[in-house]
Amino acid sequence: MEIITTPDPRLREKSTKVNKITDETRKIVDDMVKNSLEWEKQHPYELSAAMAAPQLGYLKRIIIVREDMEDKKNNSFLALIDPEVIKTEGKMIKDYEGCLSVPNIYGLVPRPAKARIKAKLIDGTEVRIKAEDSLARTLLHEIDHLEGVLFIDHIKDQKDAWFELDDKGEIVPIDYETRVKNNKELFPDD
Repeated sequence: MEIITTPDPRLREKSTKVNKITDETRKIVDDMVKNSLEWEKQHPYELSAAMAAPQLGYLKRIIIVREDMEDKKNNSFLALIDPEVIKTEGKMIKDYEGCLSVPNIYGLVPRPAKARIKAKLIDGTEVRIKAEDSLARTLLHEIDHLEGVLFIDHIKDQKDAWFELDDKGEIVPIDYETRVKNNKELFPDD
């Protein structure tokens, strides 16, 4: 199974609710974890922090989030089914985001400092999560995927918000005019 990348139109579709957790739901979660870790093996400077089901072509409201984003050796992910943003708060903070579905591009994306999320765990238990900082950012990024929104949509017209990794794994600016503006791979409908 391959991770879908821009400009695949499925990344722009809204996902449907799961409602009832089935064997198919569990298979999707397993596929997501497997593909997330496989991607990470091929990208030594990067961490696969999370994934949304649409990134594998499943238009279902399912996301996975790494349980420890500081430890690349910890391969445990938490699956969240039908996640919803209940509330965001705090000041808007710009920080770097990348995406498995937007290869070789990073952006300085503004997001609220805090988010409250409601979801179900894979066993059906309903949870409410109070997230701050990088966890809030990660959850909001993945829930955006379920709405057909990519992180690049938040910085589309910001010329100084676009970056890439160099061959040493350092984030460096890219030229907006030549690499981003009018790029049909990133923005096929423009």
